[in-house]
This record gives sequence, C-alpha cells and structure tokens, in this order.
Amino acid sequence: MAHPDPEAFIRTHTALERPALVPELALWLAAEYLPIWQATEDWLEKNNVDPPYWAFCWPGGQAVARYLLDNPAAVAGKTVIDFAAGGGVATLAAMKAGARQGVGNDIDPMALAAIRLNAEANDVTVTTDGSDWLAGPAASPEAGIVIAGDVCYEREMTARAMTWLRGHAAAGRLVLLGDPGRNYFKAERLEEVARYQIPTSLQLENRGLRETTVWRVLA
Repeated sequence: MAHPDPEAFIRTHTALERPALVPELALWLAAEYLPIWQATEDWLEKNNVDPPYWAFCWPGGQAVARYLLDNPAAVAGKTVIDFAAGGGVATLAAMKAGARQGVGNDIDPMALAAIRLNAEANDVTVTTDGSDWLAGPAASPEAGIVIAGDVCYEREMTARAMTWLRGHAAAGRLVLLGDPGRNYFKAERLEEVARYQIPTSLQLENRGLRETTVWRVLA
C-alpha cells in the first residue's frame, strides 16, 4: 500500500530541478540523499513503501533522455515504453522529442506518482504502468521503441532485464539501454550509440562525474 497522498509527499520532500545533462526538463528531485531516505523510512514499516529511487535522476536515465532529445527521429510518431522508469526522465524526453505515446513503467507506486507530477511540470502527457513487465512476454504493452536506464544494479534483476530487453530486440524493436558501469553490467551483444560525462552527487555515486553509455541492445 502506498502513502495516502504520494503527490503531497513528493512536493513536500523534493523540489523542481533541472538535471545536469537534460536542462530542458524539470523534475521533482531530492536535493540531498539522507532527508528523503529518512522520510520514506518512516513509511516502510507502516505502508510498505520502497526506498525513494524515483527522487534522483540517475545517470542511465539521463543519458537515454539526452540521446532521445538529440535524435528525435528515433522516436518521432512512435510508442516508447520505459522500463523501470523511476521519475520518468527518459519517458518525458521521448515525448518532448515527438513520440506518439510514452509509457513509464515502475513497480513502485511512488515512482508512478513522480512520473505524473513530472509530466505535468513539463506539459506533456504520459501513461504510467505499475505492472511487472518481466513477468512474461505479454506483460508489457506493444511498443515501437523500448528504453531503460540503470537496471543492472542487482544480479538477478540484471539477468531478467537483459533477457527481456533482448526479447524485444529479437522482435525487431529498437532497444536502448543507458548504463554508467553498474556492478552487473556486461557489454555483450550491445552496440554503443552515445557516451556522456554526467555530473553526479557524491552522496549517490562517490564521484563527481560518471561516464555513462547508451547502448543499442542486440538480439
């Protein structure tokens, strides 16, 4: 069960900020790591709320967003589905770049609320989907393009996500993955399409810059 008023919580504990690599977009983001984490910890026991990953604009999502804004022909007129979208930066970028529809997916209801607020702040319309797209071939909606950022942070999650992404690639779809070198990422059956140096928070990444690559996933 999510907090009874997730949008009020987001507005209280975050502020509209412009990510370093995609200043065209404004997102509700946490300025510091500890306060938002402590605030959501108070909910964990009461409401089964997940940690606030949605409150930060992670490098993988930013990189995919930058690529889409710089290459609008890739998404123009197409349906783009964003797996594990977090706050939805790449979903928003797809819509700004001319996608026909953008679907932001996350199993955390707070992330879905953040995507909706971020869409409103950027004057775009997006669809949110809270289902587990990794559950099977029919779990995710039809798409022209599939995007994902920062999904290789756990061993099991990485294996399942890469299998799912490769399935879409095998079906002939363009599949883009943004990754800053997470622990379980492997550059296998991937084609590099862009590389960025992204300013990051020392609290989150232990470094001031994170080199992040956008890959085309191959079948």
